[in-house]
Amino acid sequence: MTSSEIGQVRKRRVFYIPGYDPIHPRRYRELYRKEGAEQARISGYEIALAPKRAGGPYGWHVTSTQGGTEVEADIEVLVWSDIVRSSMGKSIPATYGQLIRTASTYIFSGALFRLMRLRKGPVIAALYPIVALILQALIGIALGWAAAALALRLLPDFPLKWLAGLTLASAILTLVLRWLRAKDGRFFAYYLMHDYAFTARWGGANPPELETRMGEFATRIAEALQEDWDEVLIVGHSSGAHLAISILADLIRDNRLPPSSWKKYPGGRASARGAEPPALSFLSLGQVVPMVSYLPRATRLRADLAFLSTRPELFWLDVTAPGDGCAFALCDPVAVSGVAPEGQIHPLVISAAFTQTLSPERWKALRWRFFQLHFQYLCAFDRPGDYDYFRLTAGPMTLARRFTGRPASKSRITTPANRFTTTS
Repeated sequence: MTSSEIGQVRKRRVFYIPGYDPIHPRRYRELYRKEGAEQARISGYEIALAPKRAGGPYGWHVTSTQGGTEVEADIEVLVWSDIVRSSMGKSIPATYGQLIRTASTYIFSGALFRLMRLRKGPVIAALYPIVALILQALIGIALGWAAAALALRLLPDFPLKWLAGLTLASAILTLVLRWLRAKDGRFFAYYLMHDYAFTARWGGANPPELETRMGEFATRIAEALQEDWDEVLIVGHSSGAHLAISILADLIRDNRLPPSSWKKYPGGRASARGAEPPALSFLSLGQVVPMVSYLPRATRLRADLAFLSTRPELFWLDVTAPGDGCAFALCDPVAVSGVAPEGQIHPLVISAAFTQTLSPERWKALRWRFFQLHFQYLCAFDRPGDYDYFRLTAGPMTLARRFTGRPASKSRITTPANRFTTTS
């Protein structure tokens, strides 16, 4: 690629890192297929999916024509859903044990109250499973007590009445809790409890099995950076954003990027391989970094945030939206974590502005569907602005070329409310 072509893309490699999601990654292919076709219809470009070509355990190939330029992209999902599922295999009593430990971790560390200074939405989302599970237990207890009282009134001479009543009440409580857990696809109380417990259990540190998987992800990305691509784009969604931050920091620290990639922005030169290496781009979507970085043992993440925020080897765009109650909208994840160093250049924080990029009818339909809004970054917008997931992953410009010079959102939050700022 010549200097006049810097920022042009014809071949892109995309690695998508999902959040805490136990579902098979095929859902992301189907979401991309459906929403990409809808966005192409709205925006007037072409996009088509085919089986993956670039290897990896799960992914797909995209061909898109935008602005008269045809682009090919290979998208791979970096899967850690098996780790998520193993962390969710808890009994009902064990889940209530998680509730106690998780609430204690966030309350006694002071993290909960400091997080509220940033955004109340994600804190309410964190409190929701605690309140919901307590309410479910109270409903079970109330129904059990009522059933026992009625039975004992109808059978006043029953032997060992207190024991019989306690047994009946316990049975009713168990049945109610089991029924409510079976309906968690509607309530999401257990799912969210497992999610926050996964982070709180280690005080913000990554469990060993996740660190191992992240090392495997880093190897996949390092291999792609040695291949013939114009751009290697890492997309970290929700919890996947802070995994991507650490993975990219490790790659740069370990000198696993190809020579001269730091020259990519705004100019470039030939690498030792005789060709310009791929541009390295990072797109974080709906990030929840403070939920981790505000915990006492999140020293690795805080160090990675500080390190990555100064590196010229990549371009980092952070996209959130105030309408997403599960994300820390417009919070600079480096600054609010209290580790912003001198010379910070990343990330560029912008808003997906759901109230502007979705029509009033569409916004009304989604307004209270919190989980769907948290995935809206991966979906079509019927009034698209400068953020379009399918232009970024399958369009003819690198992330840097598309957004360099674009100012950060005026409502960007940089308040360093974190009590824990150590990085080692």
